[in-house]
Amino acid sequence: MSLNKKKLLEIIDSFHGKKIAVWGDYILDEYLFGYTRRISREAPVLILSYKNSRFSLGGAGNSLLNLKALGAYPVPVGVLGSNQSGNEVLSIVKNYGLNSDYLVQDSQYKTPSKTRIMAGEELTKKQQILRIDKESKVPDTKKIKNFLVSALKHCSRTMDAVLISDYNYLTVKKDIYKELLPHFKKSSIPVALDSRFRLMDFQNTTISTPNENEAKRALGIDIYDDFGSPEKAGAELLKRTGSDSLLLTRGSKGMILFQKNKKSYNINIFGTNEIVDVTGAGDTVISAMTLAISTGAELENAADIANYAAGIVVMKKGTGTVTVKELKEAIASKN
Repeated sequence: MSLNKKKLLEIIDSFHGKKIAVWGDYILDEYLFGYTRRISREAPVLILSYKNSRFSLGGAGNSLLNLKALGAYPVPVGVLGSNQSGNEVLSIVKNYGLNSDYLVQDSQYKTPSKTRIMAGEELTKKQQILRIDKESKVPDTKKIKNFLVSALKHCSRTMDAVLISDYNYLTVKKDIYKELLPHFKKSSIPVALDSRFRLMDFQNTTISTPNENEAKRALGIDIYDDFGSPEKAGAELLKRTGSDSLLLTRGSKGMILFQKNKKSYNINIFGTNEIVDVTGAGDTVISAMTLAISTGAELENAADIANYAAGIVVMKKGTGTVTVKELKEAIASKN
């Protein structure tokens, strides 16, 4: 076994028990399963014969589950509504045996939910035919701010890293981030950012992990037309965010790691180009990256581990997680 493989496996062994605060937007994912056998006479639509349903954690909750699957002890920090979706998210968190002390429920807010209708013949794989999103923004109230500030200050003294998962429902507020960042820096706690639409709002992180579309949106330009290459665009984005590092994820084209005063580090995709489902892959990347950094791993090694994790999860149907066993086997099998 190569020295690099041994190093990566040693890093993964050190994941166990790491405390990671996951500050972000918690979403309820609902899946409705049924059979489709005929078309309605009322309208040209399929009739779904309902069979069953299930709930799971989405948004920041997917990062939470990825961290747990990798052996860490993740702690959710955020806001839930007092509605049914919020209660369900809280119940799932508790059922996983995780600390819910840093989740506050607010009557003015409704926890976002995404309902996926999965249909097909009885003996066939179910396909998503419709998604229904119920969305809401976290209120900007003194009560919520005080709760989050207090929770995050405590995290700055007790956690090994902070993972920010921003889906633009405003649990992660710019003013709170600015107030808390010095506390994390003082405690030498890494801060990792995955922001769907507001990458530029959260400056000076330890690492951020945008995909190419998020990078384009943040820069307000087309990566190729304006910069000629993703390498130049990534370097510019690193400069503008003031972050220590940036991992640009590029789907089937792999990843590029950017660091201050260092050459970019290109990583080829692990596995096959025949991707099954990219849903939640970004959550897996940020989770593996954050966890590796929390152990003191070099960023190149952390990025390699995140790449292996992404290559595994995109071969799973729906939002999935990666286990320590799967990750070790993937690394060991690589030529």
